Amino acid sequence: MMNKKTKDPAPPWRKILSLVLIAGGITSLFFVPWILVRILISPLPDTVQGQVNKAIDYGFDGIIVYVDEAGKPPAFYTAGWHDRDKKIPAYPDALFKIASISKLYDAVAITRLVHDHRLSLDKTVADYFPELAGRIENAEKITLRMMVQHRSGIPNLTDTPGFWENPPQNSKDALELILDLPADFEPGKKHRYSNTNYLLISELIERTTGYSTFKYIREEILTPLGLENTFGSIHDADMDNVMSGYYVGNENDLKDVDYGSMLATAEDVGIFLRALNDGSLFEDGEEEIYSSIYVFDHTGWVPGYQSIARYHKDIDAVVIQFNNSNGGYNWNIAEIVYRRIVKILRRQQSS
Repeated sequence: MMNKKTKDPAPPWRKILSLVLIAGGITSLFFVPWILVRILISPLPDTVQGQVNKAIDYGFDGIIVYVDEAGKPPAFYTAGWHDRDKKIPAYPDALFKIASISKLYDAVAITRLVHDHRLSLDKTVADYFPELAGRIENAEKITLRMMVQHRSGIPNLTDTPGFWENPPQNSKDALELILDLPADFEPGKKHRYSNTNYLLISELIERTTGYSTFKYIREEILTPLGLENTFGSIHDADMDNVMSGYYVGNENDLKDVDYGSMLATAEDVGIFLRALNDGSLFEDGEEEIYSSIYVFDHTGWVPGYQSIARYHKDIDAVVIQFNNSNGGYNWNIAEIVYRRIVKILRRQQSS
Protein backbone atom coordinates (compact mmCIF):
# COMPACT_ATOMS: atom_id res chain seq x y z
CA MET A 1 0.00 0.00 0.00
CA MET A 2 1.39 3.38 -0.99
CA ASN A 3 2.29 5.67 1.86
CA LYS A 4 -0.05 8.70 1.84
CA LYS A 5 2.91 10.99 2.41
CA THR A 6 4.50 9.96 -0.89
CA LYS A 7 1.35 9.78 -2.99
CA ASP A 8 1.29 12.40 -5.73
CA PRO A 9 -1.66 14.77 -5.31
CA ALA A 10 -4.15 14.90 -8.16
CA PRO A 11 -3.52 17.91 -10.41
CA PRO A 12 -6.02 20.77 -9.98
CA TRP A 13 -7.59 20.31 -13.40
CA ARG A 14 -8.41 16.67 -12.60
CA LYS A 15 -10.13 17.65 -9.35
CA ILE A 16 -12.21 20.28 -11.11
CA LEU A 17 -13.14 17.88 -13.90
CA SER A 18 -14.16 15.23 -11.37
CA LEU A 19 -16.44 17.69 -9.60
CA VAL A 20 -18.08 18.63 -12.90
CA LEU A 21 -18.71 14.98 -13.80
CA ILE A 22 -20.09 14.15 -10.37
CA ALA A 23 -22.35 17.20 -10.26
CA GLY A 24 -23.97 16.93 -13.65
CA GLY A 25 -22.67 14.04 -15.71
CA ILE A 26 -20.56 14.20 -18.81
CA THR A 27 -23.12 16.29 -20.71
CA SER A 28 -22.29 19.14 -18.33
CA LEU A 29 -18.92 19.44 -20.03
CA PHE A 30 -20.62 21.20 -22.91
CA PHE A 31 -21.81 23.98 -20.59
CA VAL A 32 -18.71 24.54 -18.47
CA PRO A 33 -17.33 28.11 -18.70
CA TRP A 34 -13.87 26.88 -19.56
CA ILE A 35 -12.31 30.31 -19.24
CA LEU A 36 -13.05 30.16 -15.51
CA VAL A 37 -11.47 26.74 -15.25
CA ARG A 38 -8.43 27.97 -17.19
CA ILE A 39 -7.96 30.87 -14.80
CA LEU A 40 -8.45 28.72 -11.72
CA ILE A 41 -5.84 26.17 -12.72
CA SER A 42 -3.28 28.61 -14.09
CA PRO A 43 -0.13 29.11 -11.99
CA LEU A 44 -0.35 31.93 -9.48
CA PRO A 45 1.91 34.83 -10.53
CA ASP A 46 4.64 35.92 -8.16
CA THR A 47 3.41 39.51 -7.96
CA VAL A 48 0.16 41.45 -7.86
CA GLN A 49 1.21 43.29 -11.02
CA GLY A 50 1.66 39.94 -12.74
CA GLN A 51 -1.92 38.97 -11.89
CA VAL A 52 -3.23 42.38 -12.94
CA ASN A 53 -1.48 41.97 -16.30
CA LYS A 54 -3.07 38.55 -16.74
CA ALA A 55 -6.54 40.05 -16.16
CA ILE A 56 -6.27 41.78 -19.53
CA ASP A 57 -5.68 38.38 -21.15
CA TYR A 58 -8.98 37.25 -19.61
CA GLY A 59 -10.95 39.92 -21.47
CA PHE A 60 -10.89 43.04 -19.31
CA ASP A 61 -10.27 46.29 -21.15
CA GLY A 62 -8.72 47.93 -18.11
CA ILE A 63 -8.12 47.28 -14.42
CA ILE A 64 -7.00 49.29 -11.39
CA VAL A 65 -6.00 47.69 -8.08
CA TYR A 66 -5.23 49.56 -4.86
CA VAL A 67 -3.61 47.77 -1.92
CA ASP A 68 -3.23 49.26 1.55
CA GLU A 69 -1.28 46.91 3.81
CA ALA A 70 -0.75 48.17 7.35
CA GLY A 71 2.75 49.53 7.85
CA LYS A 72 3.41 49.95 4.13
CA PRO A 73 2.79 52.79 1.67
CA PRO A 74 -0.30 52.19 -0.49
CA ALA A 75 0.44 50.34 -3.73
CA PHE A 76 -1.22 50.86 -7.10
CA TYR A 77 -1.41 48.45 -10.02
CA THR A 78 -2.92 49.02 -13.47
CA ALA A 79 -3.16 47.34 -16.84
CA GLY A 80 -5.09 47.80 -20.06
CA TRP A 81 -6.94 50.89 -21.17
CA HIS A 82 -8.39 53.94 -19.48
CA ASP A 83 -9.94 54.69 -22.88
CA ARG A 84 -9.42 52.04 -25.55
CA ASP A 85 -10.62 54.23 -28.44
CA LYS A 86 -8.13 56.99 -27.64
CA LYS A 87 -5.47 54.44 -26.61
CA ILE A 88 -5.02 56.04 -23.19
CA PRO A 89 -3.50 53.49 -20.78
CA ALA A 90 -5.18 52.82 -17.43
CA TYR A 91 -3.82 54.96 -14.60
CA PRO A 92 -4.31 54.66 -10.83
CA ASP A 93 -6.01 57.97 -10.01
CA ALA A 94 -8.79 57.69 -12.60
CA LEU A 95 -12.37 58.19 -11.47
CA PHE A 96 -14.61 55.13 -11.57
CA LYS A 97 -18.34 54.54 -11.18
CA ILE A 98 -18.46 52.70 -7.85
CA ALA A 99 -22.17 51.79 -8.06
CA SER A 100 -23.39 49.87 -4.98
CA ILE A 101 -20.21 50.47 -3.00
CA SER A 102 -21.94 53.80 -2.30
CA LYS A 103 -24.38 51.92 -0.05
CA LEU A 104 -21.61 51.80 2.55
CA TYR A 105 -21.54 55.61 2.59
CA ASP A 106 -25.36 55.74 2.79
CA ALA A 107 -25.36 53.31 5.71
CA VAL A 108 -22.80 55.45 7.55
CA ALA A 109 -24.98 58.53 6.92
CA ILE A 110 -28.02 56.72 8.34
CA THR A 111 -25.94 55.63 11.33
CA ARG A 112 -24.96 59.22 12.09
CA LEU A 113 -28.52 60.52 11.77
CA VAL A 114 -29.77 57.75 14.05
CA HIS A 115 -26.99 58.46 16.55
CA ASP A 116 -27.99 62.13 16.51
CA HIS A 117 -31.64 61.13 17.14
CA ARG A 118 -32.78 62.62 13.86
CA LEU A 119 -33.95 59.24 12.56
CA SER A 120 -35.15 56.01 14.14
CA LEU A 121 -34.33 52.56 12.79
CA ASP A 122 -37.70 51.33 14.06
CA LYS A 123 -39.90 53.85 12.28
CA THR A 124 -41.57 52.68 9.10
CA VAL A 125 -41.87 53.64 5.46
CA ALA A 126 -45.37 54.87 6.24
CA ASP A 127 -43.99 57.05 9.05
CA TYR A 128 -41.38 58.68 6.85
CA PHE A 129 -43.24 58.56 3.52
CA PRO A 130 -46.96 58.77 4.31
CA GLU A 131 -47.71 59.38 0.64
CA LEU A 132 -46.43 55.87 -0.12
CA ALA A 133 -48.84 54.09 2.23
CA GLY A 134 -50.97 52.00 -0.09
CA ARG A 135 -48.46 52.37 -2.94
CA ILE A 136 -45.75 50.17 -1.36
CA GLU A 137 -47.15 46.98 0.11
CA ASN A 138 -46.52 46.64 3.86
CA ALA A 139 -45.35 50.25 4.13
CA GLU A 140 -46.67 50.34 7.68
CA LYS A 141 -44.52 47.29 8.63
CA ILE A 142 -41.26 48.01 6.81
CA THR A 143 -38.80 49.70 9.16
CA LEU A 144 -35.77 51.77 8.25
CA ARG A 145 -33.62 48.99 9.71
CA MET A 146 -35.18 46.50 7.26
CA MET A 147 -34.49 48.78 4.32
CA VAL A 148 -30.84 49.22 5.26
CA GLN A 149 -30.49 45.43 5.60
CA HIS A 150 -32.42 44.52 2.42
CA ARG A 151 -35.12 42.74 4.42
CA SER A 152 -38.01 44.96 3.34
CA GLY A 153 -39.54 42.88 0.57
CA ILE A 154 -39.80 45.98 -1.64
CA PRO A 155 -39.23 44.96 -5.30
CA ASN A 156 -35.88 45.88 -6.83
CA LEU A 157 -36.34 48.70 -9.32
CA THR A 158 -33.27 47.70 -11.37
CA ASP A 159 -34.93 44.33 -12.09
CA THR A 160 -37.78 45.99 -13.97
CA PRO A 161 -37.75 45.36 -17.76
CA GLY A 162 -35.60 47.76 -19.76
CA PHE A 163 -34.13 49.53 -16.75
CA TRP A 164 -30.51 49.45 -17.89
CA GLU A 165 -31.34 50.20 -21.52
CA ASN A 166 -33.33 53.30 -20.60
CA PRO A 167 -32.47 54.31 -17.02
CA PRO A 168 -34.84 56.74 -15.26
CA GLN A 169 -33.65 60.33 -15.23
CA ASN A 170 -34.59 61.06 -11.62
CA SER A 171 -35.52 59.32 -8.37
CA LYS A 172 -39.24 60.02 -8.80
CA ASP A 173 -39.35 58.20 -12.13
CA ALA A 174 -37.23 55.39 -10.70
CA LEU A 175 -39.59 54.90 -7.75
CA GLU A 176 -42.60 54.85 -10.07
CA LEU A 177 -41.27 51.62 -11.55
CA ILE A 178 -42.16 49.63 -8.44
CA LEU A 179 -45.16 51.44 -6.97
CA ASP A 180 -48.30 49.31 -6.62
CA LEU A 181 -46.35 46.10 -7.25
CA PRO A 182 -46.81 43.18 -4.83
CA ALA A 183 -44.14 42.69 -2.20
CA ASP A 184 -41.46 40.09 -2.82
CA PHE A 185 -41.98 38.74 0.72
CA GLU A 186 -43.24 39.70 4.15
CA PRO A 187 -41.03 42.34 5.82
CA GLY A 188 -38.21 40.87 7.90
CA LYS A 189 -38.80 37.29 6.70
CA LYS A 190 -36.07 37.11 4.05
CA HIS A 191 -33.07 38.95 2.67
CA ARG A 192 -33.18 40.05 -0.96
CA TYR A 193 -31.03 42.77 -2.47
CA SER A 194 -33.12 45.72 -3.62
CA ASN A 195 -31.81 49.03 -4.91
CA THR A 196 -35.22 50.51 -4.13
CA ASN A 197 -34.34 50.37 -0.44
CA TYR A 198 -31.42 52.71 -0.97
CA LEU A 199 -33.34 54.99 -3.29
CA LEU A 200 -35.75 55.55 -0.40
CA ILE A 201 -32.88 55.85 2.08
CA SER A 202 -31.28 58.56 -0.04
CA GLU A 203 -34.59 60.41 -0.24
CA LEU A 204 -34.98 60.10 3.53
CA ILE A 205 -31.52 61.56 4.14
CA GLU A 206 -32.43 64.52 1.92
CA ARG A 207 -35.74 65.11 3.70
CA THR A 208 -34.03 64.94 7.08
CA THR A 209 -31.06 67.18 6.33
CA GLY A 210 -32.73 69.56 3.90
CA TYR A 211 -30.09 69.07 1.20
CA SER A 212 -28.67 66.40 -1.07
CA THR A 213 -27.49 63.06 0.25
CA PHE A 214 -24.10 63.52 -1.36
CA LYS A 215 -23.64 66.92 0.28
CA TYR A 216 -24.29 65.29 3.66
CA ILE A 217 -21.86 62.48 2.82
CA ARG A 218 -19.24 64.99 1.76
CA GLU A 219 -19.60 67.07 4.93
CA GLU A 220 -19.83 64.18 7.38
CA ILE A 221 -17.58 61.54 5.79
CA LEU A 222 -15.42 62.71 2.91
CA THR A 223 -14.14 66.06 4.18
CA PRO A 224 -13.10 64.74 7.63
CA LEU A 225 -11.15 61.98 5.87
CA GLY A 226 -9.58 64.43 3.42
CA LEU A 227 -11.15 62.71 0.40
CA GLU A 228 -11.33 65.12 -2.52
CA ASN A 229 -11.66 62.63 -5.37
CA THR A 230 -15.17 61.30 -4.68
CA PHE A 231 -18.15 62.75 -6.55
CA GLY A 232 -21.91 62.39 -6.48
CA SER A 233 -22.42 61.83 -10.21
CA ILE A 234 -20.82 62.18 -13.62
CA HIS A 235 -22.18 65.73 -13.74
CA ASP A 236 -19.81 66.80 -10.96
CA ALA A 237 -16.68 65.10 -12.27
CA ASP A 238 -14.01 65.88 -14.84
CA MET A 239 -15.13 63.45 -17.52
CA ASP A 240 -11.65 63.19 -19.04
CA ASN A 241 -10.58 61.61 -15.76
CA VAL A 242 -13.47 59.11 -15.73
CA MET A 243 -12.40 55.65 -16.85
CA SER A 244 -14.28 54.38 -19.88
CA GLY A 245 -16.70 51.48 -19.39
CA TYR A 246 -17.56 48.65 -21.76
CA TYR A 247 -20.19 45.91 -21.85
CA VAL A 248 -19.85 42.64 -23.74
CA GLY A 249 -21.69 42.89 -27.07
CA ASN A 250 -21.90 46.70 -26.95
CA GLU A 251 -19.08 48.61 -28.62
CA ASN A 252 -20.07 51.96 -27.09
CA ASP A 253 -18.18 53.66 -24.30
CA LEU A 254 -20.68 53.87 -21.40
CA LYS A 255 -18.95 56.47 -19.27
CA ASP A 256 -21.35 59.26 -20.32
CA VAL A 257 -24.48 57.27 -19.41
CA ASP A 258 -25.88 58.48 -16.09
CA TYR A 259 -26.92 55.53 -13.91
CA GLY A 260 -26.93 57.68 -10.79
CA SER A 261 -23.64 56.28 -9.53
CA MET A 262 -21.10 57.96 -7.29
CA LEU A 263 -17.57 58.14 -8.67
CA ALA A 264 -14.27 57.88 -6.84
CA THR A 265 -10.64 56.93 -7.22
CA ALA A 266 -9.54 53.56 -5.89
CA GLU A 267 -7.45 55.36 -3.27
CA ASP A 268 -10.42 57.37 -1.98
CA VAL A 269 -12.50 54.21 -1.66
CA GLY A 270 -9.60 52.46 0.06
CA ILE A 271 -9.08 55.23 2.60
CA PHE A 272 -12.80 55.27 3.36
CA LEU A 273 -12.91 51.48 3.73
CA ARG A 274 -9.93 51.45 6.09
CA ALA A 275 -11.59 54.10 8.30
CA LEU A 276 -14.88 52.18 8.21
CA ASN A 277 -13.23 48.95 9.32
CA ASP A 278 -10.83 50.31 11.92
CA GLY A 279 -13.55 52.46 13.47
CA SER A 280 -11.80 55.80 13.03
CA LEU A 281 -14.68 56.99 10.85
CA PHE A 282 -17.15 56.83 13.73
CA GLU A 283 -17.93 59.03 16.68
CA ASP A 284 -18.56 57.45 20.09
CA GLY A 285 -21.51 55.06 19.91
CA GLU A 286 -21.81 55.05 16.12
CA GLU A 287 -19.79 51.92 15.38
CA GLU A 288 -22.13 49.82 17.50
CA ILE A 289 -25.13 51.12 15.56
CA TYR A 290 -23.46 50.58 12.19
CA SER A 291 -22.30 47.05 12.94
CA SER A 292 -25.86 46.13 13.91
CA ILE A 293 -27.32 47.19 10.58
CA TYR A 294 -24.86 46.78 7.71
CA VAL A 295 -21.75 45.16 6.30
CA PHE A 296 -18.16 46.47 6.18
CA ASP A 297 -17.33 45.67 2.54
CA HIS A 298 -19.17 45.76 -0.77
CA THR A 299 -19.12 45.18 -4.50
CA GLY A 300 -20.51 47.39 -7.24
CA TRP A 301 -21.95 46.90 -10.72
CA VAL A 302 -23.42 49.11 -13.41
CA PRO A 303 -23.04 48.48 -17.15
CA GLY A 304 -19.38 48.91 -18.02
CA TYR A 305 -18.12 49.01 -14.44
CA GLN A 306 -17.60 46.49 -11.67
CA SER A 307 -15.78 46.96 -8.42
CA ILE A 308 -14.78 45.11 -5.27
CA ALA A 309 -13.89 46.79 -1.96
CA ARG A 310 -12.90 44.57 0.97
CA TYR A 311 -10.80 44.60 4.11
CA HIS A 312 -8.87 41.43 4.98
CA LYS A 313 -8.29 41.24 8.70
CA ASP A 314 -5.83 38.34 8.61
CA ILE A 315 -3.33 40.41 6.62
CA ASP A 316 -4.60 43.82 7.76
CA ALA A 317 -5.04 44.92 4.16
CA VAL A 318 -7.61 46.85 2.18
CA VAL A 319 -7.82 45.72 -1.44
CA ILE A 320 -9.83 47.66 -4.01
CA GLN A 321 -10.31 46.36 -7.55
CA PHE A 322 -11.89 48.25 -10.45
CA ASN A 323 -12.36 46.73 -13.90
CA ASN A 324 -14.10 48.52 -16.72
CA SER A 325 -15.58 45.58 -18.62
CA ASN A 326 -18.61 43.51 -17.68
CA GLY A 327 -21.20 41.19 -19.12
CA GLY A 328 -20.64 37.55 -19.98
CA TYR A 329 -18.45 35.85 -17.38
CA ASN A 330 -16.63 39.02 -16.41
CA TRP A 331 -18.14 39.20 -12.92
CA ASN A 332 -16.95 35.67 -12.17
CA ILE A 333 -13.55 36.44 -13.65
CA ALA A 334 -13.26 39.60 -11.54
CA GLU A 335 -13.95 37.65 -8.34
CA ILE A 336 -11.38 35.01 -9.26
CA VAL A 337 -8.75 37.63 -10.10
CA TYR A 338 -9.48 39.42 -6.83
CA ARG A 339 -9.11 36.23 -4.77
CA ARG A 340 -5.84 35.44 -6.50
CA ILE A 341 -4.48 38.91 -5.74
CA VAL A 342 -5.32 38.46 -2.06
CA LYS A 343 -3.69 35.03 -2.15
CA ILE A 344 -0.50 36.60 -3.55
CA LEU A 345 -0.53 39.17 -0.74
CA ARG A 346 -0.93 36.43 1.88
CA ARG A 347 1.92 34.47 0.36
CA GLN A 348 4.17 37.52 0.30
CA GLN A 349 3.43 38.30 3.94
CA SER A 350 4.16 34.73 5.03
CA SER A 351 7.41 34.42 3.10
